[in-house]
Amino acid sequence: MGDQKTNIAYENLGRRMYEGVGDFDIPRVRPTQIDMPQEFIGFNYAASIRERSDKGIHFFVDDYQFNRLWVNPDKYLSMLQQFRCVMTPDFSMYTDFPKAIQIYNHYRKHWIGAYLQENGIQVIPTIGWSTPESYDWCFDGEPTQSIVAVSSVGTQNSKRTKELFISGYREMVRRLEPETIIFYGNIPEECKGNIVRIRAFQEKFKEAKCNGW
Repeated sequence: MGDQKTNIAYENLGRRMYEGVGDFDIPRVRPTQIDMPQEFIGFNYAASIRERSDKGIHFFVDDYQFNRLWVNPDKYLSMLQQFRCVMTPDFSMYTDFPKAIQIYNHYRKHWIGAYLQENGIQVIPTIGWSTPESYDWCFDGEPTQSIVAVSSVGTQNSKRTKELFISGYREMVRRLEPETIIFYGNIPEECKGNIVRIRAFQEKFKEAKCNGW
């Protein structure tokens, strides 16, 4: 048993403790229905954007680019409140990660989502999974019949990773019945639903180079 004051400050519990769902007490993210922003910007570019009210924030970038939001969420609240909407952080759940780390990253995603919603930010849940075994917990805390976001980046490079992505996508649709699916990256033909695609940054960069940048 450690000092109670020290323990309660650990892992953002001093800021807020949520009544969670499932075996791992995952905080709930409420469903959202919003007017789609004109553009989604990666969190790593958020501070440099001046016109923010018609833009959304995504976290489909390397984890190190946004782990600081978990370390000090209050530092970024006022900035994120200026955007039309913010996706939940896409903390990685690679299939070769230990199960404990995958669950921890799912928990962190939901804690941030619930905290942003509590502070008046329109939050779009980012849905993630690894193997079929993760279905036991990876949808805990996710809303049904909501706008959601997914990313296929890095999942279409081999037969196995593509099959894992398609399987998880279908399970997401079955369990969550999303109203709209914001899709980051290429859309496999097997993926169905009311899909709105946003281009990956790499594609936009290539397009800009082709236009003479």
